[in-house]
Amino acid sequence: MKVKITADSTCDLPQDIIEKYNIGITPLYIIMDEKPYKDRLEITVTDMFEYVESGKGMTRSNAINISEYQEYFTEWLKECDAIVHISISNHFSACNQSARIAAEDFDNVYIVDSLNLSTGSGLLVLDAAIMAKEGKTPEQIVERLEELVPKVEASFVISTLKYLRLGGRCSSLAALGANILKLNPCIGVIDGKMDVVKKYRGVFDKIILQYVDDRLNASRDDIDTRRIFITYSEGTSEAIVKSVIEKIKSLRDFDEIICSEAGCVISNHCGPKCLGILFYRK
Repeated sequence: MKVKITADSTCDLPQDIIEKYNIGITPLYIIMDEKPYKDRLEITVTDMFEYVESGKGMTRSNAINISEYQEYFTEWLKECDAIVHISISNHFSACNQSARIAAEDFDNVYIVDSLNLSTGSGLLVLDAAIMAKEGKTPEQIVERLEELVPKVEASFVISTLKYLRLGGRCSSLAALGANILKLNPCIGVIDGKMDVVKKYRGVFDKIILQYVDDRLNASRDDIDTRRIFITYSEGTSEAIVKSVIEKIKSLRDFDEIICSEAGCVISNHCGPKCLGILFYRK
């Protein structure tokens, strides 16, 4: 049985992984000047940041509708026997609900709510693709993914509250206070929702290493060291990414360290120079 793994563009997997496992990607939209553009296909993160920084306005993201999911599933089923689709958390987007409604028209399309975003979802998508390549049935893949969903640990540190403020997710007063105090919030995904789990004070390049140390500190015995993602938005320097890689290696012996750049939808909310590490707990 040939099972195809598909996911929303918010999974932020590197292109080489998408191509290696023939993962189908359903792109969300970025609305700019009231026109919709498909994430990564019709608009880049650079386009979006330049628009916002020019003062022309704020971009926003938009979910995929039911009919679009139906079209995607219909087309992909021409090349496979079943589809397992992993969506961004239902708390962040209407994508999961729309995909589930669309899947009702098929008896071989399975929908999994990642209860996460970015490579928090990407961890699950990659494991699903590996299982599909190993010949697992869709039922086996879904069962294993549902076991893994609560084990994903996803967090990231943002260097500016501007984009959260412009998007209505943070008050102007809170943003001003954070900027004055040079606070960099660490946002964690808990039960499918985002929350501030810690606030770091200081220069981003330095506090990001403290963040990594906090998440992977030696006192923890619940970290699955199979794989870790370092996911960052545009504006994060190569030097910062390299220093994070070295810091991770000094703390834990992961089988894989995968670097990934955030797409337009995730970047639309976190802004430039944002970095997170994402992995499984045991």
